[in-house]
Amino acid sequence: MPLLEINFDGIVGPSHNYAGLSPGNLAATANAGDLSFPRAAALQGLDKMLGNLELGLAQGFFVPPPRPNTSWLNELAADDTLDPALRAGAWSASAMWTANAATVSPAPDTRDGRCHLTVANLITMPHRSHEWPDTLRQLRLAFADERHFAVHGPVPFCFGDEGAANHMRLAPTHDAPGVEVFVYGRVSGRFPARQNEQAGRVIARSHGLDPDRTRFIEQSADAIAAGAFHNDVVAVANETVVLAHERAFADPEKAWQALAEACPSVQIVAVPERVVSLEEAIRSYLFNAQLVTLPEGGQALIVPNEAWESLPVRRFLDGLVVSNGPIRQVRAVNVRQSMANGGGPACLRLRVVAAPETVDPRFLLDEAKAIAIRHVIAQHWPEQIAPGDLGSPVLTRDVTIARNALLDALDLSELA
Repeated sequence: MPLLEINFDGIVGPSHNYAGLSPGNLAATANAGDLSFPRAAALQGLDKMLGNLELGLAQGFFVPPPRPNTSWLNELAADDTLDPALRAGAWSASAMWTANAATVSPAPDTRDGRCHLTVANLITMPHRSHEWPDTLRQLRLAFADERHFAVHGPVPFCFGDEGAANHMRLAPTHDAPGVEVFVYGRVSGRFPARQNEQAGRVIARSHGLDPDRTRFIEQSADAIAAGAFHNDVVAVANETVVLAHERAFADPEKAWQALAEACPSVQIVAVPERVVSLEEAIRSYLFNAQLVTLPEGGQALIVPNEAWESLPVRRFLDGLVVSNGPIRQVRAVNVRQSMANGGGPACLRLRVVAAPETVDPRFLLDEAKAIAIRHVIAQHWPEQIAPGDLGSPVLTRDVTIARNALLDALDLSELA
């Protein structure tokens, strides 16, 4: 069975809202308190997935976890005195950003020849810290075939881990042995560094990675301070191509050397500050793009509309395509509702290299499932949510009915 890269996108949940709960995520905090539009958000995400199918790519999905998370509220002994931010955290739809769901090591990289996935603990942000049990349930259901997959629980909670958003992989092809790169931050400045170095080292050992084909690189404190709360806000990699801002890493020259030594065929495209400033790269989410291999050859960069509409970014992208390099085309997608909460195309997907036949087919997108998902969203997702709606009995009823309708349509009742 041939191995393919499958992008698993999170279906945007019916509780999608702008509570501004992530310090360091500039878009999320800037839009705190705004009206959100869950129906539009979910349809935008579905359209992005369908666009990938049109490109000939394999596409999967995960469903939203239950919201509000009553178990978490019970753990907090919630009453009328509970901090509003904690109450809002029980309604968070951030699990839609599946780049934070887990770290994935494909079978060609691991000692036992299985694809390993470690669910992210997400402990740095309270509103995300309670995601992992529901995410782990889905991972163990979607990748239940233990002949081909090993699904791990979270690393110890003393080490913050935010998943594939801080992980890159270099390989000549997706199904060949590769080099895995774990990017971490150090605490400095006004924003937290969310990825701990030791979390990556624990994952590398538990996945059985070859130390000679594993690298650990420090993220730039400047990038974190500028709003790059994850590495995928300033860098993206696919096969042997790395596209990154020149200020993405703490020691750029050392980072480039480490990548070149581990993968001599690596092609590094470092975007200079004078071409696209770090601030503009983060504002437009140029690097929070999907860099994908096209079936006909070459690579495509799937960027948010915000990047395409930025003059300096557009100039860079136009030059990138005509340079006759590995990136042959750029596609812009509308994920504005996700972007307003700080998540672009790359945030919305988890990359898993696997044979599609080994994955639970209920999690793989096709035309029939897309029609069913669209129908449920149109019928049941709230059109809009205001900040004052969180916690209301009416919204609680509506989002519960919406999620249950989706599970019924996809035959995933065991996740209820």
